[in-house]
Amino acid sequence: MKRGDHTGSPVIDRLIHEPVRLEIMMLLRDVKEADFLYACDRIGVTRGNLSSHMTRLANAGYIEVTKEFVGRMPRTRMRITAQGKEALKLYRMAMRFLLSGK
Repeated sequence: MKRGDHTGSPVIDRLIHEPVRLEIMMLLRDVKEADFLYACDRIGVTRGNLSSHMTRLANAGYIEVTKEFVGRMPRTRMRITAQGKEALKLYRMAMRFLLSGK
């Protein structure tokens, strides 16, 4: 776990720390993959909001997004990557450390 330069505290991954992105990562941690509409409903955000956060996580390599058509309907699915699992693990360790007050 990295430590901050001047405080000795662990570095918090700001990309994951944003509440909606953290919810996406926690959802994907527990499933093989998630459908876009399922994630919208489960997290309680609009499609546009989920899409922008999903794109940020995908650009960082934390999730993989696949898009296809089923009949004439688009289907978007996402899954957490190995890099995303590791980033989430480090984030959780850093938060535990900070919240422990040590």
